[in-house]
Amino acid sequence: MSYLDKMRGTTRGSPPRVSDSEVFWSWVGAMLGIGAVAGLNHLYFEGTGFVLMIGSFGASAVLAYGAVRSPLAQPRNLVGGHVISALVGVAAFKLLHGQMWLAEAAAVATAIAAMHLTRTLHPPGGATALIAVIGGDRVHALGFLYALVPAGLGALILLAIALLVNNIPASRRYPEFWY
Repeated sequence: MSYLDKMRGTTRGSPPRVSDSEVFWSWVGAMLGIGAVAGLNHLYFEGTGFVLMIGSFGASAVLAYGAVRSPLAQPRNLVGGHVISALVGVAAFKLLHGQMWLAEAAAVATAIAAMHLTRTLHPPGGATALIAVIGGDRVHALGFLYALVPAGLGALILLAIALLVNNIPASRRYPEFWY
């Protein structure tokens, strides 16, 4: 197979639509998970130097509530991917902030490598690393604490809601594995 032929894909058509029940429980999980993080952010972190909500949690919600059986959505990946990527992103900013383009690229690329090496690959982790670099003064002021709050704590809240909601319907089970 030639290089360009690989870009044609291997199947025809879109994947099948999920059931209405699956759509409903994905919606409920995302509403409660993101709602919990957002609510706690507004109650306890507004007006402080801390932040609990970061954009990458939106993508984590897609995985944790919409693709519950995916290896990328499992607890180890959800929490570990965010924390490891946050540490990498902060380090990249601290070392390379004079060359922002390089800090941004190094943060994401190194986060991917670190998640692979630790078996915690979680695609939103790439955004968590990038946010550590481009997040502005409020995020930069957190330094390595960014890995705990918001990255770690927010991921743990999303996980708690995923454990509760994803096990309500008989058609779902979460997690598939812990480690």
